[in-house]
Amino acid sequence: MDDASKIEKHLLVQSKNLDSFNDTSIYTMHWNLRQRDRNTVARKIIICGLSLAFLLLALIILRAFGKSFLCDNSYLNSNWNEIHAEFDSPFRLNSQGSSDIALELKTPLPHPKPSSEVCYDVPEELRFDCFPLSGASEDKCSERGCCWKSTISSSPDLGVPFCYYPSNYGLYKWDNISQNERGVAGNLVLKYSSGYVDDILNLGVEAFFETNYRLRIKIYDRENRRYEPPVPVTEPKDFVEELSTEYEFKIDPKKTGFVVKRRATGEIIFDTTTGGFTFANQFLQISSLLPSPYLYGIGEQQDTLLHSTNWKQFSLFAHDGVPADHMNLYGSHPFYLVMENNGMSHGVFLKNSDPMDIIIQPAPAITFRTIGGIFDFYIFLGPKPGDVVSQYTELIGRPFMPPFWSLGYHQCRFGYNTLNRTKEIMGRTRDAGIPFDVQWVDIDYMDKRRDFTYDKDNYFGLPDFVKALQLVGMHFIPIMDPGISNADSNGAYPPYDEGLEMNVFIKKNKNSAEPFEGKVWNPVSTVWPDFTHPNATEYWINQIRRFVEEVPIDGLWIDMNEPANFYNGAKEGCPDNSLENPPYTPRVVDGHLQHKTLCMSAQQYAGAHYDVHNLYGFTETIATNFALTEVLKRRPFIISRSTYPGQGHFGGHWTGDVRSDWGDMKKSISAILNFNMFGIPMVGADICGFVQNTTADLCTRWMELGAFYPFSRNHNSDDTIDQDPVALGPDVVEAAKNSLLIRYSLLPYLYTLFWRANQYGETVARPLFFEFPDDRSTYGIDVQFLWGSSLMIIPVLDPLEQVVTAYFPKGLWYDYETFKLMSEGEEIMDLESPSGKIRLAIRGGSIIPTQSPNVTTARTRLSPFELIAALDEEQKACGSLYWDDGISIDSFMSGKYNYLEFSSSGSALEISPKKNWLL
Repeated sequence: MDDASKIEKHLLVQSKNLDSFNDTSIYTMHWNLRQRDRNTVARKIIICGLSLAFLLLALIILRAFGKSFLCDNSYLNSNWNEIHAEFDSPFRLNSQGSSDIALELKTPLPHPKPSSEVCYDVPEELRFDCFPLSGASEDKCSERGCCWKSTISSSPDLGVPFCYYPSNYGLYKWDNISQNERGVAGNLVLKYSSGYVDDILNLGVEAFFETNYRLRIKIYDRENRRYEPPVPVTEPKDFVEELSTEYEFKIDPKKTGFVVKRRATGEIIFDTTTGGFTFANQFLQISSLLPSPYLYGIGEQQDTLLHSTNWKQFSLFAHDGVPADHMNLYGSHPFYLVMENNGMSHGVFLKNSDPMDIIIQPAPAITFRTIGGIFDFYIFLGPKPGDVVSQYTELIGRPFMPPFWSLGYHQCRFGYNTLNRTKEIMGRTRDAGIPFDVQWVDIDYMDKRRDFTYDKDNYFGLPDFVKALQLVGMHFIPIMDPGISNADSNGAYPPYDEGLEMNVFIKKNKNSAEPFEGKVWNPVSTVWPDFTHPNATEYWINQIRRFVEEVPIDGLWIDMNEPANFYNGAKEGCPDNSLENPPYTPRVVDGHLQHKTLCMSAQQYAGAHYDVHNLYGFTETIATNFALTEVLKRRPFIISRSTYPGQGHFGGHWTGDVRSDWGDMKKSISAILNFNMFGIPMVGADICGFVQNTTADLCTRWMELGAFYPFSRNHNSDDTIDQDPVALGPDVVEAAKNSLLIRYSLLPYLYTLFWRANQYGETVARPLFFEFPDDRSTYGIDVQFLWGSSLMIIPVLDPLEQVVTAYFPKGLWYDYETFKLMSEGEEIMDLESPSGKIRLAIRGGSIIPTQSPNVTTARTRLSPFELIAALDEEQKACGSLYWDDGISIDSFMSGKYNYLEFSSSGSALEISPKKNWLL
């Protein structure tokens, strides 16, 4: 029996009479599903054989995202030094030179020492750190013009600074403030030295009224061009007049800094007139008071969803490691969201890719402390939290539309070691009747762990195996690390030879033509492609095309792209200079920037690695997206470990090497919700954990939870036990099967949520407070979450528990399994949740499209559509369905999709076709 026949044997399911569909790439606009607060009855309406001719999609104009980065690779092939050209200033001041006003620049004097009165006036919660370096003393503090008072810390993380700024502190004075209908501009001229090396003497400050709800504030060196991240953002077609905006921008000439207010309420949402503003060459610091302590975002970190403001410090510098508290992780996301005390919300994004610390303190207040670049802030006025995310992704790029098959269950492990072992584990998963769509393989499939190869001994027959998978509607994704082996003889390994020829590898330094050399998984040594180089995309396309011609993959998993390195820099170390040893180093693992990565003085096309390190995984994702689109001619699917703002437009993310323990499972929910706020809804954690041996009890509950990650994959390390469900016993099999069958039945709803994310920037998985911003009881909840606005997931997150406690916000909530009323809202309930069963609740006022589940997404698509209608107290409900072929790149743009809107009142159901395309 051949491989296709063997796999087909595992797919013994009832066929349907509908055609199967391919897959697509679609975009999404922001469109809020209106929800009713109450309902009194739930019912299931089965629409058997609902004709796809009636599946319609409301005609929506594609939001322009500058160039189509998905289909046009000119972005990476253009000159990166030109990509980040300035916005045309509304004030016609020279962005990189002096203004028309002559400024008298003098060597700054030391800041005057403060009086006891201005020090005594500063309460502990408002003390901003004036000496964050080691070796602080009262004398050194006083030399900076700051106050000194030792205190006992109340936080295990950071604590009240001993050396802090006095209330009248200010290094710069305002000059030449001007305003017109498009914005405000001015200069900040240095009058006192900061104590750091190379204070910038003359700063330009420009506030751009970009849209009614988006304000950009840029602070830069007026005399010399400084590094800015060469990443795509959506520029406004035109600026708006201030009086039409949701914000007010104010400057007090007597104070360094500025204030941003919400026009409707007068709430101050960003106030930088305190905290010791500093702008030196390698030390930039700005602080702002916050309107409330309800702060979210800032990544990538392992933390609770709602951050404590009790002296917390987060370091943003991409790093390969097992996630832990107080540790910089794989990506950098300098974006936060705040819930104001009145239930409104706003967000702030700092477009800066340099290493940085972000400090939160009880005032409440936040400090951005970076060691390069400029300050380039975008402030989003919401006013709802979902609006903030939509406005943010409008800037950085809407999330990509995933292929339909990627919404199924994925399975992998590091250490299959042979194709026969891979087939064995896949086969027993199928025999157990567990829905399963995508087989993954880790680096053990490679020949000598070199990219774009496979082991023709241990994985003999891999191409035929992949083709057999695809014949029965399954898919295959291999890992591909960015590091390229450079130890083979000339002509023996084309990826290295061609990289040298095309000059695409990162260089040792700015004066060297030799590639920077380190080591990852390759037997001898490694070099890294520079994905900011104009030739890099063509190079990457060539390598992927050659590999696909041999092994017909369906997507790529890109790992180790922080970039990770087994050395601390080069084998011989890194040079001793200000990039490797800056005056201030953020609180990174090991205290050195080059720890387990490249030297900071290594040179890329876009700049020193020091500046662009945090962009490496993001730029690799872009190149991989272009390559897969070009080679496969269908919707690309990419999962990356390292990320930066804009990642979600090109690929997804998994949360890395999480531990197999209950704490990491619980914190995975916060991670999934945070990345949805970051505009990366295709996200998941390794189900059952990656590091350490799991247990049957833990994996049972994790399979229940993981079935509701947007990206659902079981994966573990090579030094741990098998943790595919069958390996751990019947309880885990039952939990996996039951939970995944529910997931597969909800695929029409989930796919519609991803479409809404793609078109409107909505979240797929979201915190409860997104839907209930006026209910402060929801603000700290990170042990239950929502799919869209309609489905609440309530997992068990503690060992041996058979009861789970859940909070139900305002409205009626129905049990997903029985359709019976669970709660009338605004109450805490204990719910029985035996092993193998996850509790789900449908929100009143919702109509959810479903299908009868099957063991693959392809076969599930053949089932008739069904609707679950949960009426509110007014006996009403609504919902929608988006549908296309699931794989084509241009489904939405070419109009090849269907869209239906549903509404129900009493016993009447209305189906409104908005777009009809016969699949």
